[in-house]
Amino acid sequence: MIARIAGVTLPPNKRIEIALTNVFGIGLTLARKILHKSNVDPNKRTRDLSEEEINKLRDIIENQIKVEGELKREILMNIKRLKEINTYRGSRHAKNLPLRGQRTKTNSRTTRGNIRRTMGSGRQNSADKK
Repeated sequence: MIARIAGVTLPPNKRIEIALTNVFGIGLTLARKILHKSNVDPNKRTRDLSEEEINKLRDIIENQIKVEGELKREILMNIKRLKEINTYRGSRHAKNLPLRGQRTKTNSRTTRGNIRRTMGSGRQNSADKK
């Protein structure tokens, strides 16, 4: 029996508690709450679930929790709103830079596009620093 929840096929060999985390928007804590609500044993493997248990889980997830496409759309709308009202965070999103106060002089090389594959590459010459 292949369990599909919110458009995601759950891995059959994993415990259902862990398998639910494959759905975008469900972490371990939320997975445990869902299983508690639906009275499903968290130690059961996905392949061992009955059709009834899968339907219980599907109902709870699809009706009460934002997951997958709906959640991704909401996140994108929030970022778009930040950009439109010209907040600092919005401008950092637009420039693809860290937005939570991290330093950018040394870390965050990949987001800045300064990837050093060999020692010295990507670094400014001492003559150019002035």
